[in-house]
Amino acid sequence: MNKKNGGNNKAVKKKLERIYKGIKEIKIQGASNIARAALYAYSLSPNAETKKKLFSLRPTEPMLINVLHDLDKNLENKEKILMHFLLAQNKINNYVLKIIKNNDVIFTHCHSTNVIKSLINAKKYGKKFQVYNTETRPLFQGRKTASELSKAGIKVTSLIDSAVEVAIEGEQGFKKINKIFLGSDAILPNGDIINKIGSEMYAQIAKTHKIPVYIIADSWKFSKNNIKLEQRSFNEVWDKSPKNIKIKNPAFEKVDKKYITAIVSELGILKPEEFVRKVKKTI
Repeated sequence: MNKKNGGNNKAVKKKLERIYKGIKEIKIQGASNIARAALYAYSLSPNAETKKKLFSLRPTEPMLINVLHDLDKNLENKEKILMHFLLAQNKINNYVLKIIKNNDVIFTHCHSTNVIKSLINAKKYGKKFQVYNTETRPLFQGRKTASELSKAGIKVTSLIDSAVEVAIEGEQGFKKINKIFLGSDAILPNGDIINKIGSEMYAQIAKTHKIPVYIIADSWKFSKNNIKLEQRSFNEVWDKSPKNIKIKNPAFEKVDKKYITAIVSELGILKPEEFVRKVKKTI
């Protein structure tokens, strides 16, 4: 009996370590995917140690925190949480469908499950549009976005992160961008959002060119607390760099609500302040 229990414990520990590594190394990416993985990990070993470990892996992910707090109240909430992801995405898809017009050129940055699924849904319902997306250095998460969209039959043009101004202005063979869709890792109490580094720069450029910026995000990304912005390893930027060169690798940044046209969640297409007022009523 002890041997059997010991074997089960080892198997659980191995599964947990695989999930921890996947989240930490961004092999599992996208807030809802991270939350699902954390949900599974915590259901394998529902204790304070597991929760603390999961919280430490991606401090910029309030959805992960919200999901685990909900699960901690009652392990039977797991099915309710999974159903929320499905229903929320369906509602987001419907709202995004109203925003996209035929012949749109939509820009997106990094990798967002909410953005990707809503674009694929729009394609499924006959919307004719194309997407420009960044490589998203240093880990090139944008390549995953481009691959998933292309696989769904969406025309995608990938560009280096610093080429967005040229694309937005429609120069050098680009068609002019007319909408920007960004995901969100966290939505803050004042309506600002946290997203992949570079996001505010693109939002500022969009504001200059009077291009609307939509944040496509599940409302469970709302955080009542301050968010610690993750600094990742310098090796991601320049492995084995010469001595005496200091490398910083900020992974996220705040996007001021003044650059955001609307937050598109399962709660509707709302101005940041409207979203905050509405989401607080659901907490």
